[in-house]
Amino acid sequence: MPLVIFGETFRMKILLAFCFAALSFSAFAQTDTIAPAYKRFPFLPPLQLLLADSTKFTKDDLAKNKQTLIVLFSPECEHCQHEAEMLYAGREMLDKIQIVMITTYPIYRMKEFAENYGLNNMKNVVVTKDPHYLMIPFYDVRNFPFMAFYDKKGKLIGTFQGTATIEKILEKFKGK
Repeated sequence: MPLVIFGETFRMKILLAFCFAALSFSAFAQTDTIAPAYKRFPFLPPLQLLLADSTKFTKDDLAKNKQTLIVLFSPECEHCQHEAEMLYAGREMLDKIQIVMITTYPIYRMKEFAENYGLNNMKNVVVTKDPHYLMIPFYDVRNFPFMAFYDKKGKLIGTFQGTATIEKILEKFKGK
């Protein structure tokens, strides 16, 4: 009789182990089905940013009926530095596009970056800090620089992660 109880207990343990393993594997196999916020809400987000003088910069400060390029960057990122150089070099071709550059770094680093790459001399560029760290999760940023392209009505045209040439930027906005 004790042999039968041991057998049932052993079978029960095997069954429980199998169920646990199956649940564990299925948990790892699940994918994230929730789209990032910028895809669920494909319009300019409600910006709550800070300028170099610590004044607020919001969506209301953007020019109306103008294409907008949002650039999330890190002052330490070499690709971001290269992108800033390209933006400055192509400033005449980009002058009809408003560019909002956003970082989470301290304001003094943001100011240094803008000065080093001439961005503070471009009338269509505003360099800002995201004090609430909202933009990186909103756009689900994986790499810097990250760019979001918006048409004149504030509707998302597309996004790009990494360094983009001036031609690629202009191509995204073409006809929008």
